[in-house]
Amino acid sequence: MSDNNQQPGQINIELDEKVAEGIYSNLAIINHSASEFVLDFVTLMPGVPKAKVKSRIILTPQHAKRLLKAIGENIHRFEVAHGEIKDSDQPQVPLSFGPTGQA
Repeated sequence: MSDNNQQPGQINIELDEKVAEGIYSNLAIINHSASEFVLDFVTLMPGVPKAKVKSRIILTPQHAKRLLKAIGENIHRFEVAHGEIKDSDQPQVPLSFGPTGQA
């Protein structure tokens, strides 16, 4: 798409192939300080006692709240189209997540 076709106020977002592949995550760990929210996405495999953070996203509190709203709206639209998402009871996973601190 040429920049000449871009509407005023529109943002041109690029997505390279590696990022487009995505990263599977079945565990998210959320921490926060007064100035930021840190979302760590982990892939936890059954029977494997150790897991690594695969991706970390750092957000301002305002962006974290906007993300919460956007995810809520998308879950609502998904459930209207496909039915209620069942929240299965999962056992608590004991986490050892290194030192904790504040930014």
